[in-house]
Amino acid sequence: MASVQGKPPMNTNEHGLDRLTENIIGCSYSVSNTLGTGFLERVYENSLAHELRQAGSVVEQQKGIAVRYDGIIVGEYVADLVVDQAVIVEVKTARFWIAATWLSA
Repeated sequence: MASVQGKPPMNTNEHGLDRLTENIIGCSYSVSNTLGTGFLERVYENSLAHELRQAGSVVEQQKGIAVRYDGIIVGEYVADLVVDQAVIVEVKTARFWIAATWLSA
C-alpha cells in the first residue's frame, strides 16, 4: 500500500472501523430490502438512522461540518448521517440506475 504524504496507510481495523462499516452496510441492506424502491432519500435516511440506533450506534442526521482549507473555513458540508463520530454516510437513491448503466455501457 502506498502512503499519503509520508504517513503509513491507515489500519481501519485498528480503529474499529471494519466492524462499524460492516454494521452500516448490514443496516443499509435491511432498510433496502424492507422498503424496496421508490421513496425519497429522506425516507431511507430516517430508516437507516433508526436501524443504526437500534444496533447501538450514535447517529447524527444532517450534521453540519466546517470545511477548512489552508487554515481557514471555506464552507460547510452537511452530512446525511454521521455514525459514532467516525463514519459519514451519504444516502442516495437511484430511480434510473438501470437506464443510466445501460446508456453508459
